[in-house]
Amino acid sequence: MPVAAPPRKRRKEARPSELTAAALGLFVEKGFAATRLEEVAQRAGVSKGTLYLYFDSKEALFKAVIQEGIVPALVEGEARLTRHAETSFELLEDILGIIWARIGETAYAGIPKLIVGEAGNFPEVAQFYYENVIRRGRALVGAALERGMASGEFRDMDIETTIEVVIAPVLMLLIWRFSMASCMGKVIDPREYMAIHGDLLRQGLMRSQV
Repeated sequence: MPVAAPPRKRRKEARPSELTAAALGLFVEKGFAATRLEEVAQRAGVSKGTLYLYFDSKEALFKAVIQEGIVPALVEGEARLTRHAETSFELLEDILGIIWARIGETAYAGIPKLIVGEAGNFPEVAQFYYENVIRRGRALVGAALERGMASGEFRDMDIETTIEVVIAPVLMLLIWRFSMASCMGKVIDPREYMAIHGDLLRQGLMRSQV
């Protein structure tokens, strides 16, 4: 008589990442308000009780998704600031490249649309996102711009306004991909879009060489 295989044991430490991965997929597909914790548990293959061992609310789960997937990209960009040896424009390109590769080309690209659409109804979630993503991202871009202006590489411009000009097209691409892109006859190539954005930034930022 064959011996039954012992029940498969899952590593306890693996479960939080499984839950955040399931939550990310549902948040992007359905939005924050429409996602239920029961659905997250079901998609992750665990009971709702197991989910509550790690996250006591949907807000806590969302924060974990951001900390796990988006914040590391900003940390990598911050590390690049401390060791860069290239021009300020190359530094800016590196920062935008890191953000795009770690966020724009992954499922996390759907989060900005969620925030824009639902921030007014979930102020705690919106404030967390602002403090941990938007503020840090703006600081990264601002630091590169300040270095370029201080060295004379970039033209002197209002830093706060220039930060918005640098970030807004990237943010728009992320939001567009998860909203109106399906209505267009032609799909925007993100890599081409980012290359053109970089070229326009170079022309707009660099101080004219007389």
